[in-house]
Amino acid sequence: MSADLHLHTRFSDGTFTPEELVVAAQQQELTALALTDHDTMEGCPATAAACAAAGIEFLPGIELTSEQNGRELHILGYGLAMHQAPLQQALAKFQAARQQRIRDIVARLKELNVTLDADAVLAQANCRAPGRPHVARALVTAGACATMDEAFERWLKQHRPAWVPKYRITAADAIELIHQAGGAAVLAHPALNRADPLIPGLVEAGLDGIECFHTQHSANVSRRYVALANRLGVLITGGSDCHGLNKGIPHIGTVRLPLVYFEKLKDRIAERRARLPSGSSS
Repeated sequence: MSADLHLHTRFSDGTFTPEELVVAAQQQELTALALTDHDTMEGCPATAAACAAAGIEFLPGIELTSEQNGRELHILGYGLAMHQAPLQQALAKFQAARQQRIRDIVARLKELNVTLDADAVLAQANCRAPGRPHVARALVTAGACATMDEAFERWLKQHRPAWVPKYRITAADAIELIHQAGGAAVLAHPALNRADPLIPGLVEAGLDGIECFHTQHSANVSRRYVALANRLGVLITGGSDCHGLNKGIPHIGTVRLPLVYFEKLKDRIAERRARLPSGSSS
C-alpha cells in the first residue's frame, strides 16, 4: 500500500503516455500516484481516467521551475484546481518560454554547425512543455550524436555550447501560485539542488512539505530530510521522478511513499481547497 508522487509523461520530458504510466504503476502494485509534469498539467485528465479504470487513486500535480537566491528549485504542486484562471495564465507563460527555449537552443546549435529544424523538434515533442530531451532525441535522429547522454554532455548541459537557461519564477511566487489554485506546495529533491540553507525561508513563505524520498536520495539523506520536515512541521512526500525510458530504466515504484504520508498530503489539500472562492475548485 504505497504511492509514487513524482512522475512524468510525454506531456513534458518523459516518454510514457498516461496510459503506459498507469500500466507501469499497476505492474508495481502502486495504490496511488501523482502526475507532476514540468510546467504543465496537460496530461492530468488522461492520467486520471486511466487511474480510475485501473483502480489507482490519482492526484493531479505539477513541477514548477523556480529560483531562490539565484539557485534553481523545483516546486511540486499537488491537488491544484487546474482550470483556475491565474494558474492557466502562468502556465501559458511557462509553456511559451519552453517552446522559445527550444528555438533558441536550435539557433545556438546552428551557430555551431549543427543543423536542426526547430519546428520539426517541436512537432516531434507534440506537447506544450517541451524540454532538452526532445532536442537530444533530435540530435540522435540526425546522426549528430550517438546517444542522448552524448547530446547532453556535448551540447545541452549547463556550461555546454548550446545551453540556454530556463524561464523561472521565484520560489515564493511558485508557492503562492499553487496555494491560489488550492494546492499544496512541496520542495522537490532538495539534495539535488543543494537547497538545505533555503528551506527554512521557503517554509516561512508557505512551503507545505519536503520531498524526503527520491531516487537520488540515499537512505541517510532521506532520514535527514524526514527529521528536518518533522522539526519544521511540514509534510513528508516522496517519488521516483520517473521519466519513462529517457534515463535508461523506468524508476517508477523504486520509491514507495507509505500511504500515511499521502493521507496527510490530501488533508492539507482539502484545507487549501476549502479556502478557494466558491466555484473555483474544479
